[in-house]
Amino acid sequence: MRAFGYRQSNPYHTLFLKKQHGKITALIVYVDDMVVTGNDHEERKALQNYLSREFEMKDLGHLKYFLEIEVSRSSEGIFLSQRKYALDLLQEIGMSGCQPVTTPIEEGLKLCVDPNQVSTDKGRYQKLVGRLMFLAHTRLDLAYALSVVSQYMHNPGEQHMNAVMLDDRRSTSGYFTFVGGNLVTWKSKKQNVVARSSAEAEFRDEFEFVSKQYVVEVVFDDSENAKGLLR
Repeated sequence: MRAFGYRQSNPYHTLFLKKQHGKITALIVYVDDMVVTGNDHEERKALQNYLSREFEMKDLGHLKYFLEIEVSRSSEGIFLSQRKYALDLLQEIGMSGCQPVTTPIEEGLKLCVDPNQVSTDKGRYQKLVGRLMFLAHTRLDLAYALSVVSQYMHNPGEQHMNAVMLDDRRSTSGYFTFVGGNLVTWKSKKQNVVARSSAEAEFRDEFEFVSKQYVVEVVFDDSENAKGLLR
């Protein structure tokens, strides 16, 4: 490629560039796949002819799929996605039927290395985080979450795996309190511990509600008594 006027990139040794007349042409090589791109149409054709003479190759036309990245074109430009890669990953880890979430990691989640932590499959954790890092090529919103969970690659525990899988298994308690048809209090929060059954989760939920309801009734009775004194 150097003989044909191309310069090899220092950081990426499989990338070759050629600049001339204010235009640029790029060649990317991965094993036996090559991608030719750039804004110099004549140079692109010349490069393809040169490569065809040197190697046995086939022109597959416009790029559609490369290194697990899907490429589509429209009047607005080129769109890159890893939809198939993401779906295959979900299928592999048994989460193809999971529900979507608004954030890649639980808000305010604090992870640490606990000497008494429940162990998890270290190899599986490292592989999963690595595959998610590759997915971040087109899903930049994963960057922060991955920067957190990747800190525990050397010694992951169950809490770290749950964070990666977005599965902390804690139930969510929630309730509303109405007085005279008017909403006066409401609350929704994760339970502090993992319930061993749905019945236990519901019991904790009801206990939380009853304790708060008692406080509301006491405050309401006190306000009614205060009104009676003012009369």
